[in-house]
Amino acid sequence: MQPSSENKSRGSLLSEFAAYYKPHWGIFCLDLFCALLIALVDVLFPVVTRRMLYQYIPQGASRLLAAASLAMLGFFVLRTACQWIVTFLGHSMGVTIEADMRRDLFRHLEEMDFSFFDRNRTGQLMSRVTSDLFDVTELAHHGPEDLFISAVTLLGAFTVLWRIQRSLALVLICVVPLILLFITSRRRAMMRASREVKRRVAGINEEIESAISGIRVSRAFGNEAEEMRKFSRCTQEYVGARRVYYRTMAGFMSGTEFMLNLMSLSVVCAGAFLILRRSMDVATLVTFNMYVASIQSPIRRLTNFTELFTQGMAGFQRFSEIMHEKPAITDSPDAEPVAQVKGEIEFQDVSFAYGKGKGEVLSLVSLRIRPGEMLALAGPSGGGKTTLCQLIPRFYDITGGRILLDGRDIRKLRLSELRGAIGIVQQDVFLFPGTVADNILYGRPGASREEVEEAARRAEIHEDILAMPKGYDTPVGERGVLLSGGQKQRIAIARIFLKNPPILILDEATSALDTVTERRIQKSLSELAKGRTTLVIAHRLSTIRNADEILILDDHGIRERGTHDELLKSGGLYAKLAGQMA
Repeated sequence: MQPSSENKSRGSLLSEFAAYYKPHWGIFCLDLFCALLIALVDVLFPVVTRRMLYQYIPQGASRLLAAASLAMLGFFVLRTACQWIVTFLGHSMGVTIEADMRRDLFRHLEEMDFSFFDRNRTGQLMSRVTSDLFDVTELAHHGPEDLFISAVTLLGAFTVLWRIQRSLALVLICVVPLILLFITSRRRAMMRASREVKRRVAGINEEIESAISGIRVSRAFGNEAEEMRKFSRCTQEYVGARRVYYRTMAGFMSGTEFMLNLMSLSVVCAGAFLILRRSMDVATLVTFNMYVASIQSPIRRLTNFTELFTQGMAGFQRFSEIMHEKPAITDSPDAEPVAQVKGEIEFQDVSFAYGKGKGEVLSLVSLRIRPGEMLALAGPSGGGKTTLCQLIPRFYDITGGRILLDGRDIRKLRLSELRGAIGIVQQDVFLFPGTVADNILYGRPGASREEVEEAARRAEIHEDILAMPKGYDTPVGERGVLLSGGQKQRIAIARIFLKNPPILILDEATSALDTVTERRIQKSLSELAKGRTTLVIAHRLSTIRNADEILILDDHGIRERGTHDELLKSGGLYAKLAGQMA
């Protein structure tokens, strides 16, 4: 049953691959039509040559000889034109199909939930999006074309040879299937070796991405040699995988060439035997040898196709693995529009764990935040403060209980609209490559420059931006490396001012700011929070002093709750933390 299952899986993979030809059906048909003309010209040339040898030359028919020569010249011109179309349009179609796959994969990655990215390293995903699909271009173009030309050429050549000399044709008919069987049998080993090569390339991409992203850390610790050692190890593993692939390919290519030479030898020996028996003349043997060359050409095409197929399908298989992984968090079939958000959030016996078999981060948490209220979350690290906030926009789905927004279960609301109603400023600010204006515009693409500047003013960053070399058009560098920590934080806050959402989540949003800057921006944040439901993860006491309610979370859940004054008077955990956060 295992081979049957594998064949079904392979058939399904080929079906998925073939589906990408549908939008390019016109070009694909033109490509195959030109390939057909190329194959027919290749089959026709030995036929015309034989007629010249048998009829025109012995009869002295110079006019017919000249006409046949001119006709073949015309056919070769046609073949050249077809070859140009096949090369240019065919390759263009191949790279367009590759781009379609890359677009679909990127869109799919954008839909995946956070848990997917927790499990997969960035370098691995980059490899799937880029290098894994590189060989698909050649396969998408040359694959169908090589198969088609080979099939037409072999069929045409055998048909002509059968009519010329059946005994000698039988020799070829017996030898060619053996060659094709050898080619097919070696394909699986090459596929395994090619997949391993791609896996090792992904490992190199992992190391490169990690090393470049952490270059400042490795320099700070003086660990450049250690990074080089790790990269060298990955490179050696890649070289080893490549050698296995080349060893497999060497056996395949040399074996194929041996069998092709064996085919030529079989024709010559069998032809010589037939000539000795006066069953065939030398001209027929010459014609057969020309057709042997015609048959060897499509077989070599099939050999090249096998290499293209193993590399291209290995990449497509890795592409398909990601495409078949469904996001854990999606819109339900009956998802409702969010409509006007008032901002009431309620947790009803909410529990959450990051995976099966892992301990719960939150257990039976119940709380209610009224519209426009500010809820502050404080407590020791690992108590679940950030996790609780990430459950509201459904970055992760709860494992028990319910979360309600304005009385409706958030799992029944449209994801895009739910997240559109929430603004988040995280402790670890991420800025995209581009300008300062580009990063603020991320809060609401399409906003005017005046709106961007107003958001920057409210975030207390406008004056800093004007002092930059190119103002709002100043590049921020990779992950905002050209800006200070406080500037990055305030640009992230400006995004939220521009987005203007009814619900705010401030995950230690002012942690990167100095005391003076924090005081400047705290007024703006307080203004932004007016009339909006706000969750604040506390970093300093000043951040949460005026919250409507403060929750103290630890490993055991909600330990304390109340206002700042109430919790101070109770003399519990908050009172101890207050001294540390002040």
